[in-house]
Amino acid sequence: MARRRLGQHFLLDPSILKRIVDVAGITPSDTVVEIGPGHGRLTRLLSERASRVIAIEIDPYLYNRLKEEIEGIDNITLIHGDALRFSYDEIGRFKVVANIPYYITTPIIFGLLEHRERLISMTLTVQKEVARRIVASPGTKDYGVLSVIMQYYGEPSLKFIIPRGAFRPPPDVDSAVIRIDILKEPRVKVKDEANFFRIVRAAFGQRRKTLSNALKSFVNADIKEILEKAGIEPMRRGESLTIEEFARLSDMITSNEIKR
Repeated sequence: MARRRLGQHFLLDPSILKRIVDVAGITPSDTVVEIGPGHGRLTRLLSERASRVIAIEIDPYLYNRLKEEIEGIDNITLIHGDALRFSYDEIGRFKVVANIPYYITTPIIFGLLEHRERLISMTLTVQKEVARRIVASPGTKDYGVLSVIMQYYGEPSLKFIIPRGAFRPPPDVDSAVIRIDILKEPRVKVKDEANFFRIVRAAFGQRRKTLSNALKSFVNADIKEILEKAGIEPMRRGESLTIEEFARLSDMITSNEIKR
C-alpha cells in the first residue's frame, strides 16, 4: 500500500521501466544507486545491466518485503535508510536512477550534487513541470534559478513524459524522465561561485524587475554601470540572461565591493 506522506506513487509498467533503464545508459561496469526502489521492479532491471545496484528504501514495510524478494541476487545491496543521509563517498563513482517523491525532489538533487566528483549522471522521474524548469532555455517562462544551477553543473535532457495514469496510485500531475550528465568542470568559470549563485537568485527573486532594480541593493556601486561594463543592458530581466552572461556579471560584481 502506498503511503501518501512519503509521496509514494509506484510505477509498475514494464515497458516504461525498461525505457528508463535504456535512457539511463547503464553499462556492465556501472555502480547504480536507486533511490526508493519500492516494489523492486526497476531494481531487478538495473541489476541485469549494472555491475552493482545500491537500493535505498526509507519505508520499513517495503524494505522488508523487497529484502525477501531479492534474496539470491548477488549484485543488489538493499539499504534501509534515508537517501538524504546516505554516505555516497564510500561507493566510488556512481550513477543514480530514481523515481523521486515530488516533495523532496530539490533536496535530493542538490544533495546529490554535493557528491558531483563521484556522480556520473542522474536519471530521475520527476514532476513534468520540474523537468521543464531544469532544461529550460533563457527567455522562456520556465527558465529560472533551478535551470541555471543544473545547467552550471550538468547537461540535462528531458527524455520522455510519463502520464499520471501509469502510476499506482496516480499522482495529480504528469511526470517526466530527465537525465542529467554531470560535467567534469562547471559549464563556466567564475571568480566566486557562492557569489555567482547569490546573484542568480537575486536576479530571479522578483522576475518582473529589471536587473538594475533587482541587483541595485547588492553592491556598493552603480549597478547600471557594472551591467554596461559586463555588456548587459540594465533594463533586461534575469530570465533573459545566459549562464555565460551571469558568469560575466558575477565576476564584474565580485571585482567591486559587495554588500553582504
